[in-house]
Amino acid sequence: MLYQIDFTEAFLRPLAKYGGFFILLLGVIWMIYAFYEAKRRGSFKERKVEDWNFKITKFLKVLTFLGFFIGIFSILCGVGGLILNEPPSLAFAAQQSTQGIIPPTVSVFSSALLIILGILTFLKPLNDLPIGSVLGLLVATFVVIFASLAIPDTAVKVIAVFIDPKLFMIILFIVVFAIVALTVKFYIGSLMAISKAISWPPLAFIIAVFCLLQGFLLLVIGVSITGFF
Repeated sequence: MLYQIDFTEAFLRPLAKYGGFFILLLGVIWMIYAFYEAKRRGSFKERKVEDWNFKITKFLKVLTFLGFFIGIFSILCGVGGLILNEPPSLAFAAQQSTQGIIPPTVSVFSSALLIILGILTFLKPLNDLPIGSVLGLLVATFVVIFASLAIPDTAVKVIAVFIDPKLFMIILFIVVFAIVALTVKFYIGSLMAISKAISWPPLAFIIAVFCLLQGFLLLVIGVSITGFF
């Protein structure tokens, strides 16, 4: 049963210990963003582009979906580190132990970085994919799965009197998908502006280099770029 799973201990705490890895992963994906954006723009430094309706390739779809989920997990990793006071890597914890910091504590800077860049990475696909449809698909899928698990057998029998339960789930999926997609599309304007800003290749490159450096320091040396903060 879902309510028997301890989300904090079973998922959030182990995830929080991989803070350094996720920062390194963010660096890799933002480096790919930087070079791919430069390639499809035809310029690395050009900030303003007349047409934002770039051709959506299969590679870009995979990349943006990957970034979407990496963004979510990075946010959870950062939040978990702050809430549970977990160090972002084994090397970081070992370095703190040698300094007499027992038990090892969270790297506040790394957790904040994970949350901020996780949000930006989550927003990045807004410029590449119809995010309203993406979110509508995800929410509708979760609603249908939850409904199929939560609806008691007696309710299924009542529904079956009026309509085939399978058809009911299909209709529920379509309705939830439509509502979420239209709602997101209505409020998407300001988020699109953020997505366009962070799509500028030089900015993506700077973010990537910073994350790669911070991830390397956490995983290999065991320190944050800000020291032990």
